[in-house]
Amino acid sequence: MRPILILGASGFIGNVLYKELAPYYKTYGTFNTQSELENNAHFFYFDMEKGGLKALLSSIQPRLIISSLRGDFSAQVETHSFLTDYIRKNDCRILFLSSANVFDSFRHYPSYEYDKTLSDSVYGHFKIKVENKLMNLPVGKFVIVRLPMVYGLNAPRTLELDEAVLNDKSIEVFPNTIINVNSDIRLSQQIHFLINHKKTGIYHLGSTDLISHFDFIKNLVERRHKKSGIYKQVFTSNTIRYLATLPKENKLPSHLQPSYTEVLDDLTLAIK
Repeated sequence: MRPILILGASGFIGNVLYKELAPYYKTYGTFNTQSELENNAHFFYFDMEKGGLKALLSSIQPRLIISSLRGDFSAQVETHSFLTDYIRKNDCRILFLSSANVFDSFRHYPSYEYDKTLSDSVYGHFKIKVENKLMNLPVGKFVIVRLPMVYGLNAPRTLELDEAVLNDKSIEVFPNTIINVNSDIRLSQQIHFLINHKKTGIYHLGSTDLISHFDFIKNLVERRHKKSGIYKQVFTSNTIRYLATLPKENKLPSHLQPSYTEVLDDLTLAIK
C-alpha cells in the first residue's frame, strides 16, 4: 500500500492526524522546527521557503498528501501551486485543511459546503486562494476540509486559556459571534473515515449545533477549572455574527457528528 504524507505533521493538528493514521497506514510526516524528530525515520525536514518538496515526494511517492502546513502565506500558496501541478500529473490526491474563515465576510447565517467563499481577513483570503487552486484539479483528486476552532486537551488555544485562568488574566471573548467547534479527537476520527472510504469533495467538520464564543469559552473554563474566569467582552458589531461551517450535502455518519457538548466532554480535565 502506498503511503500517506502529512505536511506539517509536527504541528498540533498534523501530529494528531499522524498518531491516528500511523497504526493503520504507512504514514510519513514533515517537521520544520522540532529537532527531536530528526532521528525519526518517518519524519523529514521540510522548509517551504527553502524548497525540497519535489525530492521528498519522489522518494516517498505518497498516494495521499495531507496539508496541515503553517507559516508564511505566500510560501504556502507557492507550495500548494507546486502540489496542484504534481497531483495533476501523478497518481495521488490531496486533503487540504482549510478554515471557516473563508466565509468571514458573511455574518448573518452559517455557511455550507457549496456556498460562495468571501473573506475580509488576510488569513481567510489566503485559504480561498489555495482552495481555488485545488478545485481546478480533476474530480476525485482533492478533499477540502473546512474547520471551525479546533480544541484539544493540550492544544495551544486550550493551554492559553489555562494559563490565563491560573494567573487571573482576562480572556477575550466575543458574545455576538456564533460558532461551531471541534476537538482534536473527533477531527482525527472524521478524517480517518474520509480516507478509509476514499471520500472526495468539500467537507465541513465541526459540531452540528452552534453556540456563542463567550458561552463556549465560559463552559470550557468552568469544566476544566471548576471556577469562573475573568472575561473581556468584545463586540465587533451591534448584531449577531456567524462564523460557523455546517454540512448540508456531505454529511458523515451520525456517530462522527458531535455536538458542542460532546466537544466540551472531550476537553474536560480539571486543572489543579
